[in-house]
Amino acid sequence: MADDQYEAKQESMMEDDALRQEVTQENEVITPVFVDGMLSLVGQDITKIPSDVANEFAEKTRRLDLSFNCLRSLEGLEKFTQLEELVLDNNDLDDGIKFPKLQNLHTVTLNKNKITNLDQLLDNISHNLPRLTYLSMLSNEACPNQLSSLDKDEEDYQRYRFYVLFRLPGLKFLDSTNVKEEELVEAKRVGPFMQVVKFTEDEIVHKEENDTEETTAFSPLPNSNEQEHG
Repeated sequence: MADDQYEAKQESMMEDDALRQEVTQENEVITPVFVDGMLSLVGQDITKIPSDVANEFAEKTRRLDLSFNCLRSLEGLEKFTQLEELVLDNNDLDDGIKFPKLQNLHTVTLNKNKITNLDQLLDNISHNLPRLTYLSMLSNEACPNQLSSLDKDEEDYQRYRFYVLFRLPGLKFLDSTNVKEEELVEAKRVGPFMQVVKFTEDEIVHKEENDTEETTAFSPLPNSNEQEHG
């Protein structure tokens, strides 16, 4: 009995210690820096925008830097109605990313995240960020160059670039370079044909099963020698 009581007490103490550490980490994490309309939460290990920070600074923030965190959601961003620039580099944002309607936002950087579905992202941006002129998505699978995959080349990246500019013709800067007028003209011409179709795992498996069935059902013509001896 004494041993059981001792173990229970030890577990309780460990839980209390873990809770204190969690509270301490949270207190250390939320350390915003706000200067002249610019709010920085760089390197805070946050997974979403802290609600108390948003409530305090959102309406007066024009530039928001959330880089080098663990963001998985943009929940709370809708409060930043005056936002003009948004830095989201080096986070854990994936295809679940959803931008709220932000009429003044003209600059977004999404470098080094986990975005794979380009069409889904462009649909969201085109509907909710009408004034966007600067976009960077380097080191995401959705941006096919050698920063995201060694098997991609300049041709893959150019196809992507034409397609993005076709979908977002208001861009003045994409990834690492300015957008030229002749590039926009070419994007308008060839952009509709530059879409990269990505299959889901279920679609790939289904296609492989169909291919196998077709191969099994295939019956070649009999060999002429077999016919003669038959």
